[in-house]
Amino acid sequence: MQIFLPPEVEALLERQLNSGKYQNAIEVIFAGIKLLEQQEDIYQGRLQELQQEARIGLEASQRGEVVDGSTAMSQIRANLRSRYGADYEA
Repeated sequence: MQIFLPPEVEALLERQLNSGKYQNAIEVIFAGIKLLEQQEDIYQGRLQELQQEARIGLEASQRGEVVDGSTAMSQIRANLRSRYGADYEA
């Protein structure tokens, strides 16, 4: 496979090689791909967490276990004051 890099990417690759951390361009590209895969894994994990939290919220809503926004904020402030003391200002 041949890849043609834009000048700015080629310069970044050269900087990485000059840093001494990598022996050749393949190592730099491989490291970048590994980081991309890790980022995707993190994104997918967080997406699944958010979907689960949304399901929990929807189910609670369907059971009528919801409060209005001002009540929720009052509860949050009270929890923060109890956790951090009377000095907490929201």
